Amino acid sequence: MTLSNSCYLIKHGNDWLLWETGYSQSIAGSSQPYKTPVITWYWKAPKNLTAELSEIGLAPEQITQLGFSHAHPDHVGNGSLFPKATLYIQQAEYDFYLAPTGKPPGAPANWQGLRSNRTVKLQGDYDVFGDGSVRILSSPGHTPGHQSLLVQLPKRGPVLLTGDAAHFRDNWDNRRTPVQNFDKEQTVQSIDKLARIAAENKAEIWINHDAAQTATLPQSPNYVE
Repeated sequence: MTLSNSCYLIKHGNDWLLWETGYSQSIAGSSQPYKTPVITWYWKAPKNLTAELSEIGLAPEQITQLGFSHAHPDHVGNGSLFPKATLYIQQAEYDFYLAPTGKPPGAPANWQGLRSNRTVKLQGDYDVFGDGSVRILSSPGHTPGHQSLLVQLPKRGPVLLTGDAAHFRDNWDNRRTPVQNFDKEQTVQSIDKLARIAAENKAEIWINHDAAQTATLPQSPNYVE
């Protein structure tokens, strides 16, 4: 199956928030598959994350805020590239994956440097900038501390970045839960919560791994306002 795997760069005043860091760019450009015990990945993106940032004049050190929906290797894979960013993560996710006693994200994720970042460990929803423009929404189920992001864009309007609360539109519409999810009931409850918030805000719903939908959205260096 083909999955998209987007990273979202959000400008807020003088701050840059990166939401999701993608699969490790150490495999970018390789024509060989990357095999794990449960899946074989084939990299199809023409550029890696650092190159895409450079294309719009940014270096990793200029990212001031950092977050990801969860700590699986295809989302936290380039986390160590952003040492100066404040990390926002649910306490449950940090404890399960990133803490010294946790279960480390799978290879080839480059995440260990995140332990040195200034970190805000959350216990639920959180208003990142304090003005309602970027809100982290706790949405556990896929992992213990999965979270999603509601962004109020000034021209396009509200956009909900679901992360892996649902992998495809079919999962979202029919409340289908992958067997590998941490908690099935939590997953369904979280989708219900996100659907309610999306309806209340009249928000677009962007599903990270849904390649068909992602193909319709602007790609860097293009952007939405």
